[in-house]
Formats: sequence, structure tokens, C-alpha cells
Amino acid sequence: MKLYFKPGACSLASHIVLRELGTDFTLESVDTQKQRTESGINFQSINSKGYVPVLDTGETLLTEGAVILQYLAESTELIPEAGSPERFRTQEYLNFIASELHKAFSPFFNDTAPDVQRNQARQAIRRHFDYLDAQLNDGRDFLVDNTFTIADAYLFVVCSWASVPGIDLKEWPFLSALWDRVYSRKSVKDAMKAEGLLE
Repeated sequence: MKLYFKPGACSLASHIVLRELGTDFTLESVDTQKQRTESGINFQSINSKGYVPVLDTGETLLTEGAVILQYLAESTELIPEAGSPERFRTQEYLNFIASELHKAFSPFFNDTAPDVQRNQARQAIRRHFDYLDAQLNDGRDFLVDNTFTIADAYLFVVCSWASVPGIDLKEWPFLSALWDRVYSRKSVKDAMKAEGLLE
């Protein structure tokens, strides 16, 4: 398998999961502004949407991070059993992270976004952090069934962007504690080192 990624982008979640699973894979970084991969390929020919992640499974190309995470985790301990309440809860968190929290950060990665849009986005991020912190205040270590899942990997990456809009994640103690737990995992450190995010 090959993962097309951009350092520190949402593709980091897929990268973490690949390392959690011990799967054989290769990496190719993408300059999304120039739409070129590190080997010089026009990225539009790989993903016409123009963004990462993309997973080349050897049989097909998969896009959309939440889908790639579920594909990778299927039949592993990183996603609950199909049909179980815990599986649906995991998917619920994945969708919330993708459609609400991740999306709220978009103005901070767009140089042309007006201040009013960024201020609205900052408020939305804080509301989403409030919600997640409240979910975690029952003493659980992770989002679902007190077990590390793909939802935690995705949440970790998006929460890593908190400083971009000038938000201190430590304002949300339960969410910050989850971030710390995920950060301590070997798969996370290895993925971040491979992407040049850690020495």
C-alpha cells in the first residue's frame, strides 16, 4: 500500500493507523499548493479533489480520511465489531470530527479567509471542544469503549491544530488528557518523525 500525505495534515491519522497495524506501506508526500507529489506526479491525476489523504491499496485508490481509516481498521482491534453499538458510536465520532471539527479549521488554512469567517470558526472550534470535553468527563481514556480506535487517531490530529487559531487545548482538561495519551503511543511518534514533525 502507498499513502499520499502532507506533513501534519489529516493524512497523519491514516499514517498513525498504518503504523499501529504494522502494515507494510510506502509514503509519498504531496505539495497540495503545487499539486505535485514528491516524485513529480501531477496529484490531480491521482485525486482530482486535490487533497490528501489518498491510499493506494494496490487494487483501488481510496480518498477521504474517515473512509481510509475504516478500511484500514476493518477486522482489527482499532474499530469495534460490525453491527455493534460501539461501531456506530465510532462512526458517529468520525463523522463529527470530519464534518464539524475538521471543517471548522478550514479558514485558518486559507490565506484569503476574512477575519469575520475566522472569528466564527474559532467560536465553532471552541464549541466542538466543549462538546468533546463533556463526553470525556466520565473518566474514560478514549472516545469509545475506553479503547484506542481510529476515532482517537483522527481526533488527535485535528486537535494538534489548535494553536493555529490561537487556542490552548489545555482549556479542556479531559480532551487535552486524551491528546496526551495518544501522543505517547509509539505509532504516533514514529509517524510524526517520518513526516518531519518530530526530531
